[in-house]
Amino acid sequence: MAESKDKKPYAEEYAINPGDFSAIGEASTKFKATLAMLGVPSDVVRRASIVAYEAEMNVLIHGGGGKIQLVVYPGSIELTASDKGPGIPDVQKAMQEGYSTATDDIRELGFGAGMGLPNIKRNSDAMSLETEVGEGTVLTAIINFTR
Repeated sequence: MAESKDKKPYAEEYAINPGDFSAIGEASTKFKATLAMLGVPSDVVRRASIVAYEAEMNVLIHGGGGKIQLVVYPGSIELTASDKGPGIPDVQKAMQEGYSTATDDIRELGFGAGMGLPNIKRNSDAMSLETEVGEGTVLTAIINFTR
């Protein structure tokens, strides 16, 4: 209806502080609560939560911190994660399940299994990845839904 098209999108943004593994999952947990509060269907909330968590992990582990933003439109969710990290030298390789550049220290913490980008792609209706070596990465994922 025309009313839903006139609605302004709802947006939240969270900083992901470099090296702060104690706060990992905070942004995705807050996004999950927000989506539920906004009445987004539960299957979409689940998919968006997976995308947000994986993106949050990647920004922390590989990007050295950055930010993650959630924008909810009538009928779609846009998640954007950005960092000023080293960038991704081989995106095709990074998209392969099990491929990871995580350090041994990160793996000892239980992270870095190489499933982040494949899980984001699998749970999104559209995904784009802009990256430049030495400059950083911006990942955008779209999840569509109807109420």
